[in-house]
Amino acid sequence: MHTILGANGVIARELSSAPASTGTRIRQVSRHPRKVNAGDDAVAADLLDARATADAVAGSEVAYLVAGLKYDAAVWQAQWPRVMRNVIDACTRHGARLVFLDNVYAYGRVEGAMTEDTPFNPVSRKGEVRAQIATMLLEHMRRGDLQAMIVRSADFYGPGAVQSFPHATVFERLRAGKAPQWIGNPQAVHAFTYTPDAGRAIAVLGRATQAYGQTWHLPTSSEAMTGAGFARLACELAGRPFRLRVAPRWMLKLMGLFVPVLRENDEMMYQFEHDYRFDSGKIASAFGLRATPYLEGIAETLKRAARGAAGR
Repeated sequence: MHTILGANGVIARELSSAPASTGTRIRQVSRHPRKVNAGDDAVAADLLDARATADAVAGSEVAYLVAGLKYDAAVWQAQWPRVMRNVIDACTRHGARLVFLDNVYAYGRVEGAMTEDTPFNPVSRKGEVRAQIATMLLEHMRRGDLQAMIVRSADFYGPGAVQSFPHATVFERLRAGKAPQWIGNPQAVHAFTYTPDAGRAIAVLGRATQAYGQTWHLPTSSEAMTGAGFARLACELAGRPFRLRVAPRWMLKLMGLFVPVLRENDEMMYQFEHDYRFDSGKIASAFGLRATPYLEGIAETLKRAARGAAGR
């Protein structure tokens, strides 16, 4: 039994349908879980509830914590430590191995490429929370209380990744016949992880006993792609002339007074104003898992989006 804590999200779906997951019994867990495969179990549970979390993990060989919380620093500060504590306790109690999907916020602003050895140096409230919960898990891993690993990705893009930045600013706007948008510096390098690559890699890592006790960066293209380059490639593949609208920082701040998600994003703007490079060479060397080139990933994302729009 492999249990996915945070069902219904794009990574949960990719993980559930990955080739390495074939033949594995999968339990989908969230407040309102949905099956991905016909044989999946669906268990409703709130990860803020310690008993419900323990019951959801019971009988699992591996648990994958891929849940997301409302994009609000106060919510993260109040809830992420509780979720992590409940999941660690549940996995320890039932002898399940744990795979935690994290982001790069704990690293803060990094000169050069982020690697698995990059120290935590958060420069945001959300980054401080991520450093806190990752440190909590790492301490249990060092003590040998729990077999676990941390897997990290860059920002997402891919088919069905509707919560991702490129979905709203590039793919949806192209589908609507509008010019893509960007924030920050469109000439800065910004790495993106293709969601099917992430799901396939997590499925492989979760079944590899030698991967535990470590941090892994998920396969991400090493191409030095800028925001403008990403939008230009998407325009070309969509058969549209390249145009790009860039919102100035002052406008985002003003809009943030009225739009909560923009207000919450302000402390993360350093990721778009400076180069954001992400190295996944470790997983490529150890498991031969390589990233989909942007050309292929963007083309497939556009194709799936068009197919989905045609079906509505």
